[in-house]
Amino acid sequence: MPTIESLKDKYELLAKRFEERDKNAIDAACLLCFDYEYTGQPSEIIIDTEEFTAVCPWTDLPDFGTVKITYTPNELCLELKSLKYYLMSYSAVEIVQEHAANHILEDLVKACQPATMTVLLDYKIRGGLHTTVSVSYP
Repeated sequence: MPTIESLKDKYELLAKRFEERDKNAIDAACLLCFDYEYTGQPSEIIIDTEEFTAVCPWTDLPDFGTVKITYTPNELCLELKSLKYYLMSYSAVEIVQEHAANHILEDLVKACQPATMTVLLDYKIRGGLHTTVSVSYP
């Protein structure tokens, strides 16, 4: 039977099983938008998903969370399938939780130029701590 000491090297190699990527792997170019036909009628659009994942740069472990995007469009609306692919591009990216929310907001504002937008990133509890990050534009 293996001892704890004999498993030490194998244990340390576990972190190298997954290919981490830096923020350059985030694919904002995939974001698509379409014309909002009711520009005189302000609407609040709310999109959420419980399937957000990124990688903690210190532990190399995944961070799981719920993303909620609330925005008022000007002339463009976010296309949902492209948004899904954009969010999936974070899955192996090493990024701290606080920066992930800000990065998402920056990319989405650049893509659709909304009147207002808020990104709420609500992470699952890790190490006994629960983190929620909320960022807004303007």
